[in-house]
This record gives sequence, C-alpha cells and structure tokens, in this order.
Amino acid sequence: MNRTPDKSHQPKSPIRVVIVEDETWIRENLILEINRDPGLRCINSYRTAEEALRGIPADQPDVVLMDINLPGMDGVECVRRLRADLPEARYLMLTVYEESEKIFKSLLAGANGYLLKRSSAAELLEAIQQAHGGGAPMSSSIARKVVAYFNEMGAGKSETAALSPREQQVLELLAKGESYKNIADQLLLSIETIRMNVKHIYTKLHVHSRGEATAKYLQQSRFRHADTSKKSD
Repeated sequence: MNRTPDKSHQPKSPIRVVIVEDETWIRENLILEINRDPGLRCINSYRTAEEALRGIPADQPDVVLMDINLPGMDGVECVRRLRADLPEARYLMLTVYEESEKIFKSLLAGANGYLLKRSSAAELLEAIQQAHGGGAPMSSSIARKVVAYFNEMGAGKSETAALSPREQQVLELLAKGESYKNIADQLLLSIETIRMNVKHIYTKLHVHSRGEATAKYLQQSRFRHADTSKKSD
C-alpha cells in the first residue's frame, strides 16, 4: 500500500541567504557563521551592488544581508531596485556607522531590519531567522536614531491617534518585531485579518513598510511619554 509522506516529520529547507558586502574578511566571516547554523545556508555573496543586481534575482534568496556603504551604488538604492524584482525576499541592512539619514532612507527603500556589524554571531543568526519569519529586527541604538530623525523631520504627533484600538494593538506588536502569525495567535485573529489591519495602518500613517510604521510608533510612544511626564510634574 502506498502511503502519503508525513510532511510534518520532513526536515525544513534551510533559509537561503545572500550577502552583499565589499569587505572580504567581513563577507567571509558572515558566510562562515551563517553556514554553521543548520537552519541557514549562504547560497551566494557579492562585493558590489552592481554585481548583486545582476545575480540575486537568479539566486532567489529568502533573506539578503545588505551593507549600506558599498563602492559605487549604495546598499539603499540596491534594496530599492531588488524589491521590484524580489518583493517577497527580506532585506537586512548592515552598517558600521549609525547614520540617521541612511537608516531613514533604508526604511523608505523597504528594508526589513537593521544590524550593526559589531553585532554578535548569535544576534546575526537570530535576526535572519526573525526577518524570515516576518519580523523586523532592529538594534535599540538604531531605533533611537530613527526616532530622532523623525523628530527632526517634524513628523506629526497625532497620526497614531487615528488608528482603531485593534490597529494600535497590531502596530505595537509589529514594532516589537512579531511576525504576522505570532500577532494573529496573540490576538486570536486570522492572518488575513492581521494583513488587513496592517494595510489600514499603512494607509492611516502614510507609510509603505513595517520599518516606517515602527519608526512612527516609536516616535508617538516618545511623545506620549513626554506628555505624561509633563502632566505629572
């Protein structure tokens, strides 16, 4: 008798990762750390954005680690162009310097997370897993830079007030890096309902990505905390 294979016991395919990094020693160390994890596999790496644009569409990666400061075209513009061909891939920016303007531009380009190159190997691997699962890994120092940049740009204080209580719940969990599935499980809703809530959040906040929505949430939280402190003084 033929039996249908039990897919629940079949090993999951490793997450396919591509690296774009011009420094050879950093690139090789990243490859080594990623391939040490049985759940991840580095399938290719590139030194420049131009090489990446030619090769990555054929690689079909799940996650792209993208250096921001590359020779020639920078990583921000590379992500912007790659998303047109590979919208389902997840993009994590790598940076040495916490440059507010480039971080903000990465948000607008559609980056899904931001890692400092000094992050530990464990933090790197966790961030890749989190991004693949729909999360938005971002170091606390990077998050503070994003908030400061929004403040300097004079973003409005009351945009999140337009959200419904449910949408505010969803936004708070998005900002914590939770995947759509985890949000659905926590709120006892379907993933499709979460997707619809996220769509409404993007529309009301005038943003186009989770990163932008997270930045505005962080900013509004800061304003609320400031207002509360003033009232208590």
